[in-house]
Amino acid sequence: MFRLGVLDQSPVRSGGSPAEAIRETLALAQATDRLGYHRYWLAEHHSTPALAGPSPEVLIPQVAALTSGIRVGSGGVMLQHYSALKVAESFRVLETLYPGRIDLGIGRAPGSDQMTARVLGGAMGGVEDFPRKLSDLLGFLHGDLPAEHPYAGILAMPTGPSAPEVWLLGSSDQSAILAAHFGSGFSFAHFINADGGSEVTRAYAQSFKPSPAMAEPHVSVAVFVVCAPTEAEAIRLAQSRDLFITRLYTGRLSRYPTVAEAEAYEYSPREWMIVEHARRRRVVGTPEQCRHRLEALATEYAVDELVVVTITETWETRVRSYELLAGAFELTPRG
Repeated sequence: MFRLGVLDQSPVRSGGSPAEAIRETLALAQATDRLGYHRYWLAEHHSTPALAGPSPEVLIPQVAALTSGIRVGSGGVMLQHYSALKVAESFRVLETLYPGRIDLGIGRAPGSDQMTARVLGGAMGGVEDFPRKLSDLLGFLHGDLPAEHPYAGILAMPTGPSAPEVWLLGSSDQSAILAAHFGSGFSFAHFINADGGSEVTRAYAQSFKPSPAMAEPHVSVAVFVVCAPTEAEAIRLAQSRDLFITRLYTGRLSRYPTVAEAEAYEYSPREWMIVEHARRRRVVGTPEQCRHRLEALATEYAVDELVVVTITETWETRVRSYELLAGAFELTPRG
């Protein structure tokens, strides 16, 4: 049986507001919890008009309080911007409030443009300092920094018998190498990069070093999916993604477009190349088609867990996509 999770980027639609996007995040979490999804991860993006979630650590307790069984976490915290101790403290509080349900997903990317990253503090060390920060974070989380470590003796409060499940997120081999070395989970972002991912996930599993927190490798793949009752409707809805990606890749940041905007847009030959390349990173179709393609993707990546990113032009079509997918995979609903 496959596990299905959710990666929510809190999209802000054309004609909508960021406040509406945050309210939809809470509603979608409740809906997917009832449907039987395994995880609900909240993304971190900064200074991005189309994505309203800069602080997953703030949204996580709201989502956890409104749900019952689904695991809740970050997808992910962009560690380069922050103190390892402060991240450990925040997630130890969350684990104390919701023991056994909290995931700490960690990303290497800035989740922003370079100027915003500098304002956040990411220029102080940046990705070059990431391995050390990650090592410190894990030490603080589990209270096992070695005696010779300069920070030994510093406690990430509140201490307790359990800790969040740690995952590294990435679209290349760099985070996979670190995840294998430190004995954490790894999630490959297929929705960002469709090239070479299966080699990355298999190499992670082969080189994984067991840790006190994770005895064996745990790997998943994050995929953009639009599921609808008919293939024609799914393809129609996915046109919004085409225009969104085109604008993103050409530096024209804006809110998530409607299908009508996408249908009316005249793509240049270069922009159409962007669209065709991006379509390789998505799964679009009926419930049966989506299940077949996702199962094939899971076999290719050698995983038994998929994290689904779905954004469409309306709340109704978005939640319907998750409902249809849950039915196709025969998820067990929660009460």
